[in-house]
Amino acid sequence: MFGLKTEACFDSAHFLTDYFGKCENLHGHRWRMVVYLRQGELREEGTMRDMVLDFGEFKRRVRSLAEEFDHTFLVEEGSLSAATVEALEGEGFSLTVLPFRTTAENLARHFCERLREEGLPVSQVDVYETPMNCASYFADDARA
Repeated sequence: MFGLKTEACFDSAHFLTDYFGKCENLHGHRWRMVVYLRQGELREEGTMRDMVLDFGEFKRRVRSLAEEFDHTFLVEEGSLSAATVEALEGEGFSLTVLPFRTTAENLARHFCERLREEGLPVSQVDVYETPMNCASYFADDARA
């Protein structure tokens, strides 16, 4: 079994709906996303022969995904009134509206699914909210 790992960081704000504690208030993180690839065999042909994937390509795709979330306000769909969303957008704020609660766990799953849709053999994604705390998502069918 072969594996690769790379990471990217982004800064964004969020809050947790229906939560009773500090995180119910708007706050920000320097999020760190660590992505693991896993593959049973190395490529046999082409410029990536004897590789899982070229590191440059791997880094580019992960960093491109992180860039989508950088310096934006992560909002759970339906958690703010339409008037609030309109006011924030009217003031020029960047919002990323997501169909799930914006927890580290859900972000890890979202990032894993997005990268797998691009054909990457992602086996695990870790999302750190702080330097010492992360959530992990493990793909059920990590490509072997």
